[in-house]
Amino acid sequence: MLSIVCPVYNEADNIERLLNELQNRVSIPAEVLIVYDHEEDNTIPVVSSIADRYSFEVKLVKNKFGTGALNAIKTGFTEARHEAVLVVMADLSDDLGVVDEMYRLIMDEGYDVVCGSRYMKGGRQLGGPFLKRLLSRMAGVSLHYLTGIPTHDVTNSFKMYRRSFLMNTKIESEGGFEIGMELTVKAFISGLKITELPVTWTDRVAGKSRFQMWRWIPNYLRWYFYAFKKFAKKRTV
Repeated sequence: MLSIVCPVYNEADNIERLLNELQNRVSIPAEVLIVYDHEEDNTIPVVSSIADRYSFEVKLVKNKFGTGALNAIKTGFTEARHEAVLVVMADLSDDLGVVDEMYRLIMDEGYDVVCGSRYMKGGRQLGGPFLKRLLSRMAGVSLHYLTGIPTHDVTNSFKMYRRSFLMNTKIESEGGFEIGMELTVKAFISGLKITELPVTWTDRVAGKSRFQMWRWIPNYLRWYFYAFKKFAKKRTV
């Protein structure tokens, strides 16, 4: 089975559509963990009213590490019960058509991290702020070619992980969605198996994004330079 972690913040306009998409596009038996910060979140009543419609288990989980996307994802990781763990955004930006193949790569091919990649051949990014797209692409492509990390899109949150890897990895991120970059870099430095699949990322059409680019850039840079430092050290050993 598959554990799907979905951090939310007032996603009442999107959450039913997301669950419908998961129902229609993912064939693997799954649990979907909807992780929220506050009881007042408008996502909660919507999920409570529709959860029993689906063939998969839908669980509302209170963020137990504080507030924010980072802590919500960490909470989801601790609550996940299955060996394959996927992070999905509630805004319908992620390409759910590749989830079955991501799962196969984890469970049958032995990969520890499978990255949805906007920047490899066949991947696309539709919409979103130009500067954010530019910086993300530059970070991913430069890390791929200069260090050999086996993904062109290290910053994308849409990744599937082996649960045993998550349980054995200390998470040090302090900001937001850079947790996906941290985990991918640490898996690479540790010599674990990483691969990528081309995906189409689509900007949200409803609700407000929680991405805080200027606030979080230093957090991404931390793991960007960490990758180069550890890669250089590894090559000299």
